[in-house]
Amino acid sequence: MTDTFRHGPGNSADDPSPDNRRETLKRKLLLASQKSRHGRSSPTAVAVEPPNRQPPEPRLGGHSDPTDFTHLEGHRQIQLLQELGAAQGITSPFFRCHDGSAGPTSRIAGREVINFASYNYVGLAGDPRVNQATIDAIGRYGTSVSASRIVSGERPFHAELERSLAAVYGSDDALTFVSGHATNVSTIGMLLGPGDLIVHDALIHNSVLIGAQLSGARRMPFAHNDAKALDDLLQQQRPYFRRILIVIEGLYSMDGDVPDLAAFIAVKQRHRAWLMVDEAHSLGVLGDHGMGLSEHCGTNPCDVDIWMGTLSKSLASCGGFIAGNAPLIDTLRHLAPGFLYSVGLPAQLAVPALTALALLHAEPERVHRLRHISRYFLKAARALGLDTGLSQGHAVTPIVLGSSARAAQLSQALLEDGINVQPILHPAVAERSARLRFFLNCDHRESQVDNALARVAENLAQLS
Repeated sequence: MTDTFRHGPGNSADDPSPDNRRETLKRKLLLASQKSRHGRSSPTAVAVEPPNRQPPEPRLGGHSDPTDFTHLEGHRQIQLLQELGAAQGITSPFFRCHDGSAGPTSRIAGREVINFASYNYVGLAGDPRVNQATIDAIGRYGTSVSASRIVSGERPFHAELERSLAAVYGSDDALTFVSGHATNVSTIGMLLGPGDLIVHDALIHNSVLIGAQLSGARRMPFAHNDAKALDDLLQQQRPYFRRILIVIEGLYSMDGDVPDLAAFIAVKQRHRAWLMVDEAHSLGVLGDHGMGLSEHCGTNPCDVDIWMGTLSKSLASCGGFIAGNAPLIDTLRHLAPGFLYSVGLPAQLAVPALTALALLHAEPERVHRLRHISRYFLKAARALGLDTGLSQGHAVTPIVLGSSARAAQLSQALLEDGINVQPILHPAVAERSARLRFFLNCDHRESQVDNALARVAENLAQLS
């Protein structure tokens, strides 16, 4: 910091001219404000004010109170959407309250509906054996471990669950977090930094984007599921960065398609990069035994550096995990903020995940039933001329409608017909990609699928 900024205007011994001092100060303030607008820190902009001028009165959208939350841009956008929906007679499709466990059917407002809006792919959320194991664990350990694990929150079920998850991937170890979203944010945010590069699929999950932002590393997307595009990008960029992390998903939950894992492994090896695979929706779904993308593609899971997954889909719980080699997991265990500064998983989250994973191993027929009904749904939808986008028939299939209004209207009409399916609207996807998104469950019946798709076609014809 210069003497002018340290001592304030008029105290610099280097430039006795008041006019020159003022001009110098204005130039520095202008430079500071430009840096601040581009996201870089600007301590000098806080330290001083332009001489002989009062700070402007803060104004937000024509209002003078900066503490009024109603002036937030996000709040105004929500209000606009609600007003547009009301004008078209559409009730909000979000936050629908289910009266019990959600499987192939559910109860909404006291009425049973066919349910296509839950991640309970292999039907273990609500399984009596999972429920009982959870009840027994709560009786022994209570409802909270009451501390971060490094302090005094460690319990036997933590290590048992992590060993079981590591075994899925042939990894040295695994680490569980209390949030799936925070797993990606904390892991990526801790491992990478300035001088590093994060390259990710263009359709990657929000948690990866937030983790990249937190890390301070450069971030570059590549075309969806295109290993050649990734290879070309790294051919140009690899020399300029220290570490590179490639992030893809095992099953893309908006589109229902999967990557060619072997191709991405080859690219990461060629360019000396880390490869991270987000298995949030693929564990329990892909592979003959539901062991995820590596089993599905027939690759060695050890060729992937970082396996990430969640406990909230096929594992009937809540939270996330990272599996990998011992140095990676040990580093995260001691330094990842989302683990270190969070309370450990309580019994009612760790034990159902552990029990569900054991049942997944013991009952692979759940995965086979899920595969059958998912492919049946995809084939039947296409036979009706519905646009199923990129779906490959792995538990997730969209019906692309190309209009947010039409998607919301169709979702409402289907609920009135006893079918619960959520719309995906702009800006979550591009307007031309607005859709209904169907999640399949291993216990869905063909008759339920036939009924739902017939009602989709009939209602869509009426809307058109």
